[in-house]
Amino acid sequence: MTVVIRQGQLQPAALKLKPVVWRLQPESFKRALQYVILPLAILVVWQGLAQAGLIQPLILPSPTRVAATLWSMLVSGQLEKHALTSILRVLQGFGLAALLGIVLGMAIGLSSTLDRTTDLAVQVLKPIPPLAWIPLAILWFGIDEPSKIFIIFLGAFFPILLNVITGIRNTDSKFVELAKILEVSRWKFIRQVVIPGALPAIMTGLRVGLACAWMCVVAAEMIAASSGVGYLIMDARQLSQTDVVVVGMIVIGVIGKIMDDLIRRLEHRLIGWRVSYQGE
Repeated sequence: MTVVIRQGQLQPAALKLKPVVWRLQPESFKRALQYVILPLAILVVWQGLAQAGLIQPLILPSPTRVAATLWSMLVSGQLEKHALTSILRVLQGFGLAALLGIVLGMAIGLSSTLDRTTDLAVQVLKPIPPLAWIPLAILWFGIDEPSKIFIIFLGAFFPILLNVITGIRNTDSKFVELAKILEVSRWKFIRQVVIPGALPAIMTGLRVGLACAWMCVVAAEMIAASSGVGYLIMDARQLSQTDVVVVGMIVIGVIGKIMDDLIRRLEHRLIGWRVSYQGE
């Protein structure tokens, strides 16, 4: 059997699709505009104040000067070298913090005895800023990479640990009672009930820990560093190169944003059911 499709039969479908596409475009543009409107407004005001002479270049250079410095550092390869060094340090410190924070947090959350044993130490050590650990880090690990990674580790560890403990403790009591009634084994209960229920808090802890790790980069790279974005910022401060300081700050913010987006994608894959439920 031969089916003949005339050219005119395709036209109504095409005409119906055009209005739909047209309606989607303004909404997408609106969302994109809402996303960038505040940064654009800040740049416009910043540039206007700089051109009017209300801001001294030594105190805060104009956006155009910062952009020119950023471009020259990209072309020379200098910025890439410092950025890659800092990324590697953050990944190492954050990775160790995530591993230990998740394992220890789950153990504390599941064991009341371990909770009582570690609570005082955690509560005392938690408020101490990573910057205060630098003298001890140098004594313990010297001035090489381990001391820098240790400082970054400390910055990321406690947010991850506390969020994991909170997530484990907030397991729905109904599921706990149901598991007892059905006599579910402990390991099966942890694997199928506790961990899935705690995943939202764990992912939140990872995102906060990653942000804290990047906050500690500058402090970590104060320890006899010769490369890294933190070193770049501190060196530029001593030379009064404010534009380089701002470039370093922007690089930290942009890389941190990209890495946070990657964790958010992982979060959507692992707990997409929770996101969909909240959106309904």
